[in-house]
Amino acid sequence: MTDWVDLGVGSVGGALVSEALKLVIEEAKKFKSFKPLSKDLVSTMERLVPLTEKIDSMQNELDLRVGELKELRDTIERARVLVLKFPGVRWYQKTIYARKIEGINEEMVKFCDIDLQLLQYRNQLSLLEKVDGLSRRMDGLSVPVPVFRDLCSVPKLDKVLVGLDWPLMELKKRLLDSAVVNLVVSAPPGCGKTTLVTQLCHDQEIKGKFKHIFFNVVSSTPNFKVIVQNLLQHNGYPPHTFENDSQAAVGLRKLLEELIKGGPVLLVLDDVWSGAEFSLLKEFRITLPGYKILVTSRFEFPSFGSSYHLKPLEDEDARALLIQWASRPYNASPAEYEDLLQKILKRCSGFPIVIEVVGVSLKGQPLHIWKGQVESWSQGKTILDNPHSTVLDRLQPSFSALEPHLKECFLDMGLFLEDQKIRASVIIDMWMELYGKGSTNSSYVYMKYLSDLASQHLLKHIPLGNEHEDGFYNDLLVTQHDLLRELSIYQSELEAILERKRLNLEIREDKFSDWFLNLKQPIINGSLLSITTDDFFSSKWVEMDCPNVEALVLNLSSPDYALPSFIAGMMKLKVLIIINHGFYPARLRNFSCLSSLPHLNRIRLEKVSITLLNILQLQLGSLKKLSLVMCSFGEVFYDIEEINVSKALPSLQEIDIDYCYDLDELPYWISEVVSLKTLSITNCSKLFKLPEAIGNLSKLEVLRLSSCINLSELPETTERLSNLQFLDISHCLGLRKLPLEIGKLQKLKKMSMSKCWRCELPDSVRNLENLEVKCDEETVLILWEKLKPKMKNLRVHEEETEHNLNLLQMF
Repeated sequence: MTDWVDLGVGSVGGALVSEALKLVIEEAKKFKSFKPLSKDLVSTMERLVPLTEKIDSMQNELDLRVGELKELRDTIERARVLVLKFPGVRWYQKTIYARKIEGINEEMVKFCDIDLQLLQYRNQLSLLEKVDGLSRRMDGLSVPVPVFRDLCSVPKLDKVLVGLDWPLMELKKRLLDSAVVNLVVSAPPGCGKTTLVTQLCHDQEIKGKFKHIFFNVVSSTPNFKVIVQNLLQHNGYPPHTFENDSQAAVGLRKLLEELIKGGPVLLVLDDVWSGAEFSLLKEFRITLPGYKILVTSRFEFPSFGSSYHLKPLEDEDARALLIQWASRPYNASPAEYEDLLQKILKRCSGFPIVIEVVGVSLKGQPLHIWKGQVESWSQGKTILDNPHSTVLDRLQPSFSALEPHLKECFLDMGLFLEDQKIRASVIIDMWMELYGKGSTNSSYVYMKYLSDLASQHLLKHIPLGNEHEDGFYNDLLVTQHDLLRELSIYQSELEAILERKRLNLEIREDKFSDWFLNLKQPIINGSLLSITTDDFFSSKWVEMDCPNVEALVLNLSSPDYALPSFIAGMMKLKVLIIINHGFYPARLRNFSCLSSLPHLNRIRLEKVSITLLNILQLQLGSLKKLSLVMCSFGEVFYDIEEINVSKALPSLQEIDIDYCYDLDELPYWISEVVSLKTLSITNCSKLFKLPEAIGNLSKLEVLRLSSCINLSELPETTERLSNLQFLDISHCLGLRKLPLEIGKLQKLKKMSMSKCWRCELPDSVRNLENLEVKCDEETVLILWEKLKPKMKNLRVHEEETEHNLNLLQMF
């Protein structure tokens, strides 16, 4: 423990950042009493080691005393102090220390995923001027200061594995064989290929062999350039545009040659589809010592490499997995229970995904439900016209058992691309417009629907670490197994094309889906339409009539995209969702086609390049919510004297702007949207001020500004927001003060201000009675100084509530 004497409080900086982190890791590994929490903390800190080594190399250029680097340094110091206290922790203190471990781990995860990226992006130009040695070139590819993004990490395992011990041992032996360079894990869908390979990547022997392990999901629409761009950016290089696959191949080779200098590289390509053997996999075949490729696929690629065939579970393992998911009915005799188990297992055929979904649907159910499920199988029809009919047929009963409203919601998931992490807010917004009536038109209701589907294992939630309060779900992702997505699409396609409620139109290199080309007339009668185009699409649209479409999802990949003119005829359109899956924001054209839509209530744009004036000029009288995620705006100041904002957007109640990196100021016209009730500007690192006229928003109830790290103050006119009920300024690291008369906001009931250490509270804050505040340990001291006369009215809400209240009582 003597090593820590030289690394006392405040000394975790400069060249000692990485060394201090490594010492914390070693100490945390010693204590088994806090597993698995301490294991998660160690895993996160190990991800940070190479990043802190980069910080050490740039210590003369980066100021460790301010901003995100100070936050990282302080977090490491807190972790150090915490692990040193582990030996003396009493049993009754474990819950408090467990919460502290979780808090530190979440802060480090956030730094990995967001803060370091923003920090280095912001300092990129100034560093280039100072450090000539950090600029590298890769045959014409300019690679300046590193910008970290966690794009190709191995996924975490969130389930107990059954029946994969032997396959894992066999696969590991094959992969470690020096004669094996390319290895394909093949099996029918739902057999657990991805789970097996993910477990292999977490194996200590594999991690010891390969210095670098990268995990990429390929799916049915592979894009070689995007995969290479992700690999480059994951390894610290700034974004780069490749004009063609040849340029990307050069970039990949140079990257691998650089990485291999530090040790062997394992590249995992998950879910590769038929036809990729000659179009995609050949691009990754580069002969370099220490470089191996591991592929998972439903298909075999004999010319690419050797195959490992994963089989469905053996009877004993399948039985163990089913029992894990479905507990025995309380009134079933042992013989009756065993008979039902065997019938269910016969139906599941050893497919883990089927066992999991069926088992969860029966968990906690009475005996008659079990019997009814088994009997319904004997009467059900088989899905014969699908290449994966065996597995889909076995998943069918889980869909059939859903309540009608959950069936509709499950089917809607097929509108989004496979293997995508979808923000819960996207889905909830769509459902609120399509199905919301009266008391059911609440985000909480549809969040419950998502939770119900997740509880049936028909989709999966991926929380990003923050609580989902006040109906704000941007920090919750939703994903779905590709087989379950296929099931939803299959169910939607049971009806004739002209009678389908949901349609998926795919356009590859300007070629439309066969079902559309076979139509006698280009008429679509469905109410939900998803159109997917690739990066070769030239925006040459075919005219079509879509009179009943209420929700339109556009999945695009090309850098330049013209909205189809036939949107102007969608008179019933309520929801428009445009998601760009390309690497850079796509420039949208023909935006004016939206201006004639009388019922368009919600617009969501992800990763597109527009101007905020485009939205204003549409003059959409019915627009209620506008969501802009990862968008690029350019200039935000315009001459709008000829536009009456309150008449152009009379119904707009919510604006949500998230991760828009080039937004430094809000346009003035937003202050004139007097109908606005919720304004959310989150994770916009360049935003430094709000309009002075923001006080005009007299109906505003919610103002979210979390993680806008350069925002230094709120306008004094904020005191005029007389209906404001919730203010979120958490992680606004640069925020120095609140308005002097913020105490006038008598309806303000909740305020989130974690990580607002520098924020000075005015005396008027004492007038905010019954205020609930969510904050961290450091901020609670600031609150105490201002609010101690009204301590009875202050309620602190956060992960370490008990600790903070005890801390306050000490004064």
